[in-house]
Order: sequence, then structure tokens, then C-alpha cells
Amino acid sequence: MEQHKRPEWVPENGDSQAAFTTSVMKGSAQLPAAKRAFRKKAVTIEELEEGVRNNHRTLLAQAITLMESSAARHQQKAQKLIQRLLPHAGHAIRIGITGVPGAGKSTFIEALGTMLCQRGYKVAVLAVDPSSTLTGGSILGDKTRMEKLVQHPNAFVRPSPSSGALGGVNRRTRETLLVCEAAGYNVILVETVGVGQSEGSVRDMVDFFLLLTLTGAGDELQGIKRGILELVDGIVINKADGDNIIRAQQTVALYKQMSRLFLPATDGWETYVGSCSALHCQGLEEFWYAVQQFQDTIAAAGILEKRRNAQKRNWLYASIREQLEQRFFDHPFIKERLALAENAIANGTQTVTSAALQLMDDYDRFQRSTDRP
Repeated sequence: MEQHKRPEWVPENGDSQAAFTTSVMKGSAQLPAAKRAFRKKAVTIEELEEGVRNNHRTLLAQAITLMESSAARHQQKAQKLIQRLLPHAGHAIRIGITGVPGAGKSTFIEALGTMLCQRGYKVAVLAVDPSSTLTGGSILGDKTRMEKLVQHPNAFVRPSPSSGALGGVNRRTRETLLVCEAAGYNVILVETVGVGQSEGSVRDMVDFFLLLTLTGAGDELQGIKRGILELVDGIVINKADGDNIIRAQQTVALYKQMSRLFLPATDGWETYVGSCSALHCQGLEEFWYAVQQFQDTIAAAGILEKRRNAQKRNWLYASIREQLEQRFFDHPFIKERLALAENAIANGTQTVTSAALQLMDDYDRFQRSTDRP
């Protein structure tokens, strides 16, 4: 009987130099022997760096998978790789795209990305799919929805699960963005899960933030939270074609009027409002021209540098919070105390707030005791 083989996406023997793959999880027995041998080969940081810099698709995908791994040993390797790639990143136009359900984000991104690729740009699409709150799984279907763009040699489409992260983005989207920039992609499109989560997370990693919406969805302003209008640099009404053109023009006028009631998301820039038909590739040139004008304006005023420095600072604090949370819940002492706290809350002998404070006090005391010489 053939021995059971580990799935290819699991590093063998726990080796931190293990290769990573972004393919759909399949049993290794189903793949050609030569392909299995390549994927099991250990890849060093130096090889990953060289592969990313040369835009080797397989090694680029492996580097991103390494970034997304939550294992501590993989994160150590990932941070070493990021440190090596950092000098080669930071030169792309970063665009975040969110939108109401049915607005056609994938169609818009494929049409825009294809147009830019045809003009010689190198476009990376970081598309985040929502993860199930029950199973943690994601469909990761953006490659099938952007079939034309995926096949273009100047494009790279990377679907990733949100993995429960707020803000409509994966926890490692920032690292992935830097890796793609180091690979030579000069336009980065970050597609979020959609309106309804904390979109500030997206705002904190892109230069230009776009809200894609549409007409005919009832009250145009009721479905959009005010907070999102204060974050975006552009609003585009999609599906402005056929019988919908007049309604789209009316919606554009409405949003232009509304945008004047809010402070602009970026100093020195008036929120762009326009319409397009992504299906028929109409209105995309006007939008791209607005993005270029935006980039030139904020770069000349020094706003781009300030924004990216502020984003790095926010990233630092977010990383600290993430590390503190992980260390707290992974601590054996806390795991034991947490079970007792859950029972106390269930029995009604302790409130949630007092239990939380007690756990934090217990953690502090334990840390102080271990710090003593």
C-alpha cells in the first residue's frame, strides 16, 4: 500500500527553507513527478530574492506564500527576505479599490489592468477574497474572473484569503505589495473584500483610494457609509452604458455635490467623480488620467512621501498590536487561565470586563516573575 503523502503546501520536516506553492491544494500523487520534485526542493532566501527581482513567477508566488504564512519560523524567513527586497520597492502607483456589492470590481480591474498592460505598464493585482467565519476557507476565484488579464505577460494576479482580518485586506497585503514592487510591477491594484468593513486598513497602504459604485441600487447614498466618502480620492460610477447612461450622469452630479460637503481625503486634491463602463472599456482612460494627475500633484507637494511615512508608522503600531495579541493568546499560562475565565463568565460569577482585566494582570505578573534574575 502506498504511504500517505503530505499535501504539497505543507513544508516537509518543518524545514524553514521549504518551498511554497500558491496552487490549489492537490495531492502530490496527482502531479507529474518532475513537478513534484521541483516543488519539494528547498529554496533559500537568496534564491527567492533573485527570483523575485527577475520576476520569476513561480518564485514570486512562493515568496508571497511565505509572507502569508503564520508560522513563526516562516515569518522569520519572510522578514529577512523583505529586508533584502525593501531597497527595490516603493516605486509603484498604489491604488486601492473598494465597492458596493455588484459594482463590478473584478470587471473594472481586469479592464483597467489590461489597458495599462497594453500600454507597457506592469500591473500586479492583489485581490482579497472573504474567508468563511466557520471554516476559514476562501474561494479565491479572482483568477477565473480575470481570465484575460491573467494571461497577459505584464500582469500578475494574486488572490489571497482575508483570513478574518478587518479592513477587507489580508494581514500580509503590505508585504505582498512590497514584494510585487521589487519584482518590477509599477502599478499595484489592491481589490478589497468590499464596503462594510474597516476600510481605513486599505487607506493605510495605498496612494489613491477608489470607491466603485453604480446606479439603480435604490437610494444612492444610503448604501454607502459616510466614513468611506471621507477616505476615497475618487468615485467611479460603473455600468454607465445602454439605458443606464443618463442615470449614471445624474449619479455623477449627485456625488460631485456630496463630495463638496466633506474634507478631501488628500490635501490639495479634489475628489475625482466620474463614470465608466468596464464591460465596454469606456471611461477608463479618463480615470487613469485622473490617477496620474493625482500622483503628480501629491508628489510635487511632498504629500506622497508624508503619506507613505505615516503609513509605515501605522503599520508599525498594527504589527506591534498583532504581535502582542499573538504572544498573549499563545502563552501556556494564559491558555490555562483563559479556560477558567470562560467558565466563570458562563457561570455568571465574573463579568467579561473583570475577567479580561484579571487575565491582563495575571499576564503582567507572570512576565515580571520570569524577568527576575
